[in-house]
Amino acid sequence: MKHLLRYLLLLVFATPFAAKAQFETVKDSVVQLYGVVMTADSLRGIPGVSVMVKGQGRGTITNEQGVFSIVVLKGDIVEFTHVSYKPVDAKIPLDLKGNQHSMIQLMVVDTVYMPATIINPRPTRAQFERDFINTPVPDDDIEIARKNTDEATRRVLARSLPADGKENANLNLSKNARNYYYAGQAPPINLFNPFAWNEFVKAWKRGDFKNHN
Repeated sequence: MKHLLRYLLLLVFATPFAAKAQFETVKDSVVQLYGVVMTADSLRGIPGVSVMVKGQGRGTITNEQGVFSIVVLKGDIVEFTHVSYKPVDAKIPLDLKGNQHSMIQLMVVDTVYMPATIINPRPTRAQFERDFINTPVPDDDIEIARKNTDEATRRVLARSLPADGKENANLNLSKNARNYYYAGQAPPINLFNPFAWNEFVKAWKRGDFKNHN
């Protein structure tokens, strides 16, 4: 019990000194950073440069003269970015003396090379007419629908596509109805039936009896 009281008393007296020492350490690491961002070739101030503390999501931008001011910590990395210049990083020294630091940051223009564009002269009337006539025009939806509903296309599809369930059921019912109609007697022979010969000739002209393989 005696040792516990001694430990508590030591903790009560030591805590303020430890907190004060920690506060002094944090206070010593805070730096007021200010400076100007300029072009590397003409030393002109660059307005609208983003000055961000890397990994912390906070920052500021330069004014019309390229001047900025921001609070950072010793050891932080400051990013300078602009749409027309190459990005630059600057690290705050850990052994910096004092709580203020000024800097002049130079930025180089970020040159973007566009692909080459070839401008040709206007064609003659004869060249324009030739290219206009020979240029293939893809089919639109109406033309595709017209080709799909063409009579020849529908005839080919009707012969090649297999019958569905409804068609098979109707065919079976019709066959059974014919068999029931002539039940108990011989079915007639259509060899001398002119209507049957007419249907046979039409089917022959349509090519129903050709081998489609």
